[in-house]
This record gives sequence, structure tokens and C-alpha cells, in this order.
Amino acid sequence: MGDRAFPPGPFPDVPEFFPVRRSCRKLSGTGRAGAFCGRMTGVNMRRCRLSDGEGRGGGLLLRLSVFLAMGGMALLFLMIAAFALPVFLHGGEGGGPFSWTWSPGQGRFGILPMMAGSLALGVTAAVPGWIMGLCLCCWLLSPEKGSRIGLFRRLTGGLVRVMTAVPTVVYGFAAVFLLAPAIRKGFGGSGFSWLTASLMLSLLILPTVVLVLQAGLAPRLQAVEMPGRAMGMSRLELLWHVVLPTSRGTLLSAAVLGFGRAVGDTMLPLMLAGNAPVAPDSVLSSLRTLTAHMALVTSNEVGGAAYDSLFMAGLVLLLVNAAVSLCLRRTGGGA
Repeated sequence: MGDRAFPPGPFPDVPEFFPVRRSCRKLSGTGRAGAFCGRMTGVNMRRCRLSDGEGRGGGLLLRLSVFLAMGGMALLFLMIAAFALPVFLHGGEGGGPFSWTWSPGQGRFGILPMMAGSLALGVTAAVPGWIMGLCLCCWLLSPEKGSRIGLFRRLTGGLVRVMTAVPTVVYGFAAVFLLAPAIRKGFGGSGFSWLTASLMLSLLILPTVVLVLQAGLAPRLQAVEMPGRAMGMSRLELLWHVVLPTSRGTLLSAAVLGFGRAVGDTMLPLMLAGNAPVAPDSVLSSLRTLTAHMALVTSNEVGGAAYDSLFMAGLVLLLVNAAVSLCLRRTGGGA
């Protein structure tokens, strides 16, 4: 019984404490050995108490962080809803904020054209961005041994990560001097249109989509790689036939994040979409998104009906992103 090993406890130092305490009982006499055992016992006890205190402190910090995050989001929704509710209830001439005419000089403050522009631009940017991101992710995850383009794959992966740190205004200036003149020369018009903004937004959300897909698909591919190799399948075949069919949640998450990034961006629609407050009728026509509309109005208005309508626009943006996220969870995207 005296030499039986004690079961390990929740702390890494606890197993060392029991043998020291047993040895101290055996060396209960006087001398240096007994004093040494007493010091070791005290050290291990202090370590256990310190670990317990650190655990309680970490739990308190975690609960405080969750409380601050949830409280901040709740306050944000409540503040925007409080300012938007009077605009919604009182309305105004021509249908209030939910009308198709934005003409502050005539007292019309409809935001439906901007809502249509945000949704149209978000969808047309998210779909090609998601497709390109999926193809690029599969290519980055399927390098074969002995491939001569391995260095090029690594450089491409590094470039994708660097793109996440590039400011949005850099994309905008590049499009103003390169993409807009090319579209103006090839298709006519001013070059500042739905098509121009959609192409640049697709490029903007590409790194986000690729990194989200890599984070979700790489562990699944690693788990099935050895059995798949034994069956003679390449990494690309494993991705296509095994990993992708079982990764609906990851695919939907990447699509939703890309759509939210496209809808929530301000600088590119402001610089490239033309900012016409009308519903677009073609990809070469100008449009105005809710985010660009809020930036333009706040730069010229402080107070008044036009300024108050922006709170309704902000509430619509929050509700759109919340609705998309809830739909994702209901369809199993959060699994």
C-alpha cells in the first residue's frame, strides 16, 4: 500500500506531490532528508494552489470577455433600432424610407434603390469570388510530390495571405486607373459601373474565401489522405470525391463570409460603382450601395430627415447579415 502509485490529478504537479509526501512519512526523523522533504511538499502544495488560482482567473476573464462582446452587440442593435424606429413609424412623403425615390430637395428619402444595389452587388461579387476561391483552395491543397510548380504554389499561398492586409483603397485606385478605363473602352459608358465594382469586390473577398476554405478542408483531407492513397487516389481526387461532399458547412460559411464582406464594404462601391441613387437595369449601369450612401450623406448632412434615414439603412444592413447567418445555421452550415 505504501508504494502504490496514486492516480494523476487535474494538475501536472499533483502526481509529484504524493511520492514526496510518502517519502516524508518514511523519513519522519530529524536531519537534512526530513527538512528537504518538508520543503518539497510545501513547494508542490504552493504550485497546486497557484494553478487553481490561475484557472479561476482565466474563467473569470473568459466570462468577462463574453459579457463585453454580447453587451456591445446588444447595445449596437438597440441604438440603431432606437434611432430607426421613429423614421419607420412616421414615414414621410412618397412612402418614407421604403420608396424608390431619393430626392432630398423634394422631401423624398427612399432607400430601396440602395438596398437593391447592395444586394445585387453583393451577390454578383460573392458568387464569382466563391467559385474562384474554391478552385484556388483545391489547387493549393493538392500538391503532388515531385511537382515542379511546388514553389509557385507556395508563393501563391503567401500572396493570398498578403492580400488580406492590403487596404481597400489600394484596390480602388488600381481599378480607377486600370479596370475602369478597360471597361469604358471595351463596353462603353463611363467605366464606373456595377460590373467594375463587382469585379474588384470579387478580388477583394477572394483571400477571405480561400483562407476559410483551407481552414475547414485541410484537416478533413489530412484525415482521409492515407486511406485514399492506399486506394490509389490523388489529393485532388480525394478533395473532389470525398472531402467536398462532406464539407457543406465549410462551403456555406465561406460563401456567407464573402457575401457579408462584399455587402459591408464601403470604399470600392463608393469609388467604382458610379453612385447613382437608382435601381440598376444592367451590369454597365451605375448604382449606389447602402454603405456608400451612408458615407455620402454623412459627409454632407448632420441632422434632418436625410440624416435620420441613414439609421434605417444601417438597421437594414444589420438585419440582412443576421438573416443570412441564421439561414446558414438552420441549413447546417454551422456544423
